[in-house]
Amino acid sequence: MSSSLPNATVVLVHGAWADGSCWHKIILPLRQQGLNVTCAPIPLTSLRDDIAALQRVLDRTNGPVVLAGHAYGGAVIAGSNNDRVKSLVYVAALAPDEGETVADVFYRAEPHPDAPHLAPDEHGFIWMPEEGFSNAVAHKVPRDQATILSAVQRPIALKCIQEKAPTPAWKTKPSWFLLAEEDRMIVPETQRFMAERMGATIQSHAVDHSPMYTAPNLVVDLVLEAAREAIRK
Repeated sequence: MSSSLPNATVVLVHGAWADGSCWHKIILPLRQQGLNVTCAPIPLTSLRDDIAALQRVLDRTNGPVVLAGHAYGGAVIAGSNNDRVKSLVYVAALAPDEGETVADVFYRAEPHPDAPHLAPDEHGFIWMPEEGFSNAVAHKVPRDQATILSAVQRPIALKCIQEKAPTPAWKTKPSWFLLAEEDRMIVPETQRFMAERMGATIQSHAVDHSPMYTAPNLVVDLVLEAAREAIRK
């Protein structure tokens, strides 16, 4: 397999309350298949800022690129206009259309009963309550891991979910979507609506909101499928 994926790079984009380490179970398996892999450190300060941060990472790559985004990261990867980006992978991710906000799609349907109540602090940042990780963000991980995720979280600015999205790259590039059937953050109904609207290749599995932790093989396989498509382009 490694010989069939030369010079391709996968750029992994984390979502809210996270950083690049959320992909730690994904990076080495992709590297072992011959792919270059990097994580884009986005500041979570506004959608515009985060797209710009991704563009700076793309400037450091060569050859065809696959972008993979988790949750809020889906809105970020869609903002790239780099011609070397050949395919997109959405992992239980958000995909606003042009002129929509992240909040528009996130709050499109009734929330799961175990979804946390979220509100910005006095600085305009949204923090995840500790129980939100074990109840919704990653409810299938061991409780100790959920505690660590809470302790190292990075808040997301209200601007990230209120700024209108630019024309999304999924309108012109092939996309894949891992639909998390047991997601308590982004309800499956909303995920399916977005995935079907973008014409994505959908893989639906009984996983929680954070399959990078709880079902990494599914994520790796989906990225590899998108990478093969990138090489053919």
